[in-house]
Amino acid sequence: MEFSLEDMDMSGFQKGATYDQIKAYILEKHSLKVSSLYISQVKRKCGLDVGQNYNLSKKEDIKVPQCPMEKEAAIMEALKFFGDGLTNI
Repeated sequence: MEFSLEDMDMSGFQKGATYDQIKAYILEKHSLKVSSLYISQVKRKCGLDVGQNYNLSKKEDIKVPQCPMEKEAAIMEALKFFGDGLTNI
């Protein structure tokens, strides 16, 4: 018997949640709006994989806003809820 992984729907095997799912969870649970930037900052801080940013600025001295502590805590909770590898934090 032969089968090809190319034809399989792999969407069910995604670990964790999408950024949109994380945003919706935080908005519903904490009434906070968080950006994808803040989510990726927290994921990097925790050593989790993040996708590549294709919207890089061409300016030399860009000021990147840092995630406020209140939003960081909400993002951490969402990552734990969705099982993104934050069991020990």
